[in-house]
Amino acid sequence: MQVILLERVAKLGQMGDVVNVKDGYARNYLLPQRKALWASEANIKAFESQKSQLEARNLETRKEAEALAATLDGQRFVVIRSASDAGALYGSVTTRDAADAAEAAGFTIDRRQINMLRPIKELGLHALGVTLHPEVEVEIILNIARSEEEAALQAAGKSIQELAAEEEAAAEFEIAELFDDIGAAGQDDDRAPADDRDDR
Repeated sequence: MQVILLERVAKLGQMGDVVNVKDGYARNYLLPQRKALWASEANIKAFESQKSQLEARNLETRKEAEALAATLDGQRFVVIRSASDAGALYGSVTTRDAADAAEAAGFTIDRRQINMLRPIKELGLHALGVTLHPEVEVEIILNIARSEEEAALQAAGKSIQELAAEEEAAAEFEIAELFDDIGAAGQDDDRAPADDRDDR
């Protein structure tokens, strides 16, 4: 099926291009999202008459997107979720969660603008692309943790596995110290009767 693009579409073409696409892609995505029109003779003429208006509108929305991109690019958003000790989430983090986290920080992003190949299912830092305009894309970081403290540690560069290993090492050290103290106390008890015998 031939369509005429009303805006730039990644891996497809620029505004005004007449391209061949699969019927389902056109019917389910391009046409409902108003990214394209059927490439009929009447639609091509209508596009040509409105081209300058569409280009002006595109330029205006791109400038708005670039202004937002300047503040949004590289932003980190914390998402608190329950997870196992190994770092596997009970559930998953989706584009809706990412959009909600950005909104809580004062940014307005539609979840459809967030590029996530699959839902996130483990703790840690996750980079996501955000398409603010067909020609403007930025990257945000989701810091998914079990608590604000854990999020701060992850932001400092420590992984959940490193934190778990440190906690385990600290626990083993405490146990070793406890056994050393018990052993030392036992040796003191063994010596005490001998000292009493010497006094007699």
